[in-house]
Amino acid sequence: MTPSRTNSASLLRTLRALLVFLALLSGVSLWAQSQDEQGYTLPPITDADAILLPANFNLVDFYLVTVDVGDQVWDNFGHTALRVVDRNSNSDLVFNWGLFDPSGGYVRFAFNFLRGILPYQLGVSPPAWEFGRYEREQRSVWQDKLNLTNAQKETLYKRLAWNLREENIVYDYQYFFDNCTTRVRDYLNEALGGRLQSQNRAPTLRTFRDEVLSHYASVPPVAVSLDVLMNGNIDRRMTQWEQMFLPAQLRRELLSFPSDVMRNGQRSNMLEEPTVIMEFTPPASGPNPYYLLAAGLLLPALLLFLLFKRTSLASFSSQPGVTLRSPGLSYRLMGLLGLVITLCSGLYGLVMSFGWLASAHLDLHHNLNLLLFWPTDLLGVTFALRWLLLGRPCALRAGSHSLVIFYLFAHILAALAYLFLGLTGMGGQNVGSLMLFVLPALLAFAIVAWNTGFHSIRRIRFS
Repeated sequence: MTPSRTNSASLLRTLRALLVFLALLSGVSLWAQSQDEQGYTLPPITDADAILLPANFNLVDFYLVTVDVGDQVWDNFGHTALRVVDRNSNSDLVFNWGLFDPSGGYVRFAFNFLRGILPYQLGVSPPAWEFGRYEREQRSVWQDKLNLTNAQKETLYKRLAWNLREENIVYDYQYFFDNCTTRVRDYLNEALGGRLQSQNRAPTLRTFRDEVLSHYASVPPVAVSLDVLMNGNIDRRMTQWEQMFLPAQLRRELLSFPSDVMRNGQRSNMLEEPTVIMEFTPPASGPNPYYLLAAGLLLPALLLFLLFKRTSLASFSSQPGVTLRSPGLSYRLMGLLGLVITLCSGLYGLVMSFGWLASAHLDLHHNLNLLLFWPTDLLGVTFALRWLLLGRPCALRAGSHSLVIFYLFAHILAALAYLFLGLTGMGGQNVGSLMLFVLPALLAFAIVAWNTGFHSIRRIRFS
């Protein structure tokens, strides 16, 4: 009789390869976005002489329309539009850069969003239609008149006419640097001769991640998912100019920004005649999702630790040295916990890997969280289901048992590397919440599964 053995030399080579991979991954994650002000660069207006202008710009008024956040995934940052009232032609229209086509279904839209294919477009509609939509969505709307000189009105009018041309009406949306609000910001900045940008270069105390998490506080699962899926690019502090990608922040800045319109020898503020078109209660913030994760993941894992029970190792025994008390209940608890962890970890890992390989969103590349969440964790669903349905350890042949144990060991090693990079800041990514509330649960579960989740079926050979 000779028990089957694991090839220690092969295991060592595999371990070295894993360490090299982890080092490369962590090294790539040190890359950080170097540009401090990305965004849409306005192209010149061609054939400007062909644009029909109003006879009298004293009879043309522009209004900033600011819409509060909603309860859908795509409207949690709010919205900005421009209203143009031209009494020369008795026209009153709202210019809205937030239109997209969901006719292919939201799954396809989400898939294209992940790939970075986001064709948004400018739409123009009467105020009654535009405001009626926000009333149905129960979103507050504020309107403010823009104090512009006639020359500035002409520049802005020409830019809007240029944007309405067929070749310019569609644009590639980018959630931080080219969206419905930055279009209005950039067009106003052009009309003001660049003064809005030049006077708002100071850094703020907020990062892009701060804004993402705060604006998705009403939908905690989305907040956590974005925190996991987005890399260290969003962890640098924004400038005041960049922070105006948020509709409320753009309005807040313009309320105190001086215009070039003089009254009684003094500059007027850029915004005047503030009007509340409609007002609703904004979506309430949900509970801190990380507290729920800590309670839902870490507490069951710690409970399994308390259920550890040593067993004697008899000759030819197929039982491990450690098992769990009340196996019918404890292994089903481990199966339920394992099902949640392997599904979430595998799916997050799959999305991050796909984003890195195939997405145009640089915020989805080289994510440090790939050290925690692996696409291959989806294979663990089968083991979790066996624990859940059978209420006992999974019996594996010696070779498979060694492979699974090594996989768990590699996970623990990667988690420790993640902890080191997070604590030292060498990872270049803010992972504090994941490190505090999720990492302990993943480590605890890996240790429990390693010690109690599997046993090796030993084969006897007669020679």
